[in-house]
Amino acid sequence: MQFEGKNAIREALRSVVTINKLLVDQNYASRKDELVKLAREKKVRVEFVPKAALDRKSTTAHHQGYIADAVDFAYTPLEKMLPKTDEPALFVLLDGIEDPHNFGAIIRSCECAGASGIVIPKNRACQVNDTVIRTSTGAIANIKIAQVTNLKEAIDFFKQHGIWVFAAETGGESIYQKNLTMPLAVVIGSEGKGVRPSILEKCDGVITLPLEGKVNSLNASVACGIVVFEILRQRKFND
Repeated sequence: MQFEGKNAIREALRSVVTINKLLVDQNYASRKDELVKLAREKKVRVEFVPKAALDRKSTTAHHQGYIADAVDFAYTPLEKMLPKTDEPALFVLLDGIEDPHNFGAIIRSCECAGASGIVIPKNRACQVNDTVIRTSTGAIANIKIAQVTNLKEAIDFFKQHGIWVFAAETGGESIYQKNLTMPLAVVIGSEGKGVRPSILEKCDGVITLPLEGKVNSLNASVACGIVVFEILRQRKFND
């Protein structure tokens, strides 16, 4: 995994990502550089190289004089996702989210809402990458993410541990009328196709965001944010 540019590398250094090496334009060698200081605090090796070397290595053409080499993101095994507190679990399962900006925004919303973790499929879906980490604005350091081969098996796993699984999709019960205070896993569908029928069949029910406008769907990250904060509201503030 490779990070380029000041902001992306700053977030990576502050996250759970392991940075092996930071390459810096040698013209910056005499500066009191923030990123160099942060990297050295994290025990990351820093090398000052010619700008031409960074240009050749860059895949974005926007490295700003900084490129970091990192170890691929370490996912949490599904069996280690279960919370160890008495608080009811809240998991978010992503069914085919492909846009890294949506994925990063979902991570941020889930972390802010106190979710227990996020589960993503290994294939045909966005994985954790530099864009996801950057978009999460540091939230990825504080939430568990599991990568599974089969989302249906993950649903079975949660059911076996007393966690209800609902799909956030059209045609279900309004999230404002449904009791969502039980241990829960919510499936968020892809940007274009929603939750797949085969996944819907595995769920215990469907919850729906009532829409009043002429557009019949919301961006996946926006929908996820509304759902998880309604769950938080019911659990914390609905007496």
